[in-house]
Amino acid sequence: MSLFEQLPLFRSAAPPSSTPVGRMRHLLVGGHLVAYQLRQAAGRRLAITIDESGVRVGAPPRLTLGEIETFVRGHGEWVVRKLDEFASRPVRRHLSIRNGMRLPVLGEDVEVWVVPGGNRVLWQGDALVIAARADADLEALARRGLQRKALDHFALRLGHYAARMGRDAPPLRLSSARTRWGSCSTKSGIRLNWRLVHLPPRCADYVVAHELAHLVEMNHGRRFWDVVAGLCPDWREARAELKHRAGEIPLL
Repeated sequence: MSLFEQLPLFRSAAPPSSTPVGRMRHLLVGGHLVAYQLRQAAGRRLAITIDESGVRVGAPPRLTLGEIETFVRGHGEWVVRKLDEFASRPVRRHLSIRNGMRLPVLGEDVEVWVVPGGNRVLWQGDALVIAARADADLEALARRGLQRKALDHFALRLGHYAARMGRDAPPLRLSSARTRWGSCSTKSGIRLNWRLVHLPPRCADYVVAHELAHLVEMNHGRRFWDVVAGLCPDWREARAELKHRAGEIPLL
């Protein structure tokens, strides 16, 4: 499952090159002029990421610009279709934090209060209070508050489901990944995407159950899904809702 769309492709061997990265470039794709941001990727894959903010291409440093743009053109039909889909959405997901706005948090709308202060964030009842200096990055402060809420909630749910398995809760960390809801390692524990906090609790519960099940079965075979079903009987419905609502998550 992906929070945003991504198409990975292993690169072929290529000579070293100094490909300019970090700025917007333009490419003619299927008769459409597509703007994209080129970013250097530490791994060995080329990847295209598309969301409401546009197109980003992650590329290993050894690839030439020609190879990168050939890759993008090779997925041109998909790129143009996804851009059209985002352009046609009636609601913008990229939000600017302001006093009095409302954000979806765990199935409810919470109000955001922006008041003068020393760049602190706290939850007061169901309100997210941002006490900010005049030059503060309000989006960064809001993310801090939302991540705090996410960590507290996820920790409770992880403990609940781990107890049902007869296990201690594994270490928990938050992720900001753009292509995964969660991950599991027998060594480092479980990582959950903090943006799940914007969705109803049953969606996060499914991801928690999914990742915990990997402690028993590190695959997606029948026995794995049996474990998931034992923890989360309505996992199919929750997974479908998660997929449906992914496009509604605000981007801060």
